[in-house]
Amino acid sequence: MKRRDFSLAAPAIVLAATPLAATWAQAQSAKPAEGTDYRRLGTAVGVEAPAGKIEVVEFFRYSCPHCNAFEPTLDAWSKKLPPDVVLRRIPIAFGDADVPQQRFYYAMESMGLLPKLHTKVFHAMHVEKLNLTRGDAIIDWVAQQGVDKAKFQDQFNSFSVNSKATKATQMQNGYGVEGVPALGVAGRFYTDGSIARTMERALLVVESLVADVRAKR
Repeated sequence: MKRRDFSLAAPAIVLAATPLAATWAQAQSAKPAEGTDYRRLGTAVGVEAPAGKIEVVEFFRYSCPHCNAFEPTLDAWSKKLPPDVVLRRIPIAFGDADVPQQRFYYAMESMGLLPKLHTKVFHAMHVEKLNLTRGDAIIDWVAQQGVDKAKFQDQFNSFSVNSKATKATQMQNGYGVEGVPALGVAGRFYTDGSIARTMERALLVVESLVADVRAKR
């Protein structure tokens, strides 16, 4: 299966300034179409969102330049989500070489470091041009951010972080992710920059799908 990093080819669309149910209608003449703008999973995958919440997942990789470009848009969008929508980020692995980046994310999550360091990781890799794809480089970089090196190393190599990385890959495979960034909705729908043509438009597709899921609950 070919793996791709998707580009942000079209000008950005202002997102999340209106209620989710209205956004697609304001931007498009028709609802997004299954098979054209998104695909429905043949088998639903599990979600972690609490009962009554609609889960949106972003599949990403820190070293992906298009994930880096998409991050500010996604972050702004996520801050305006309705109370019944939950965004979850899932680091992908298209091979063994990507696993350290998965462990990077989950080790930071386990130590409560994501609010402080998630964006800094993108900056370090894409602006400072640091290679943070190996375990030793990751651990050294986190220590340079003022984090206890031994504690982070323990988390990075822990069974719980390894289990989360394995589960992330299972989720990635369940959604049939072919490139990043990509988005999933409620364990049932998938879209990305190739299907929707841009990631900004993919967010509009997600908003419409969320509204549909909400209406059918």
